[in-house]
Amino acid sequence: MQVTSGAVVSLRYTLTDDDGVIIDTNVDHPALVYLHGHGNIIPGLETGLEGASTGDKLTVDVAPAEAYGEVDPERIFELSKEAFPEELPLEEGMQFVAETPSGDMALTLTEILEDTVLCDANHPLAGMTLHFDIEILDVREATAEEQQAAQPLS
Repeated sequence: MQVTSGAVVSLRYTLTDDDGVIIDTNVDHPALVYLHGHGNIIPGLETGLEGASTGDKLTVDVAPAEAYGEVDPERIFELSKEAFPEELPLEEGMQFVAETPSGDMALTLTEILEDTVLCDANHPLAGMTLHFDIEILDVREATAEEQQAAQPLS
């Protein structure tokens, strides 16, 4: 069976950046299992896997527009250090969730300045071309329960 919409796909992957640095992998971990065609993985990867079969090994390169988007400079901003609890040691690279009027927002502290910190609300992989080395372990038809679970709630 080939990877098509409605198929359940099991795979192993290694994700690297343009320099070949490993960002993530599930080698030596449980397989990634998802329902194809239902937006469960980034769009560019889903497109790249279309038509693959069990046992296939392939490389899929995903441009930022088909992954986590380009870096949006408007999502990089300063916050007063006073916005953080005094006992919290601030460190560059730390990630946290901020409560905003429009809901929770994941932030990465990118720079510590004198009275403020620079925060980035972009996805950590925004602006990056992602390189996936994939091994398709299994492709099967989804059960009725899996198909039902994938339907949007009305």
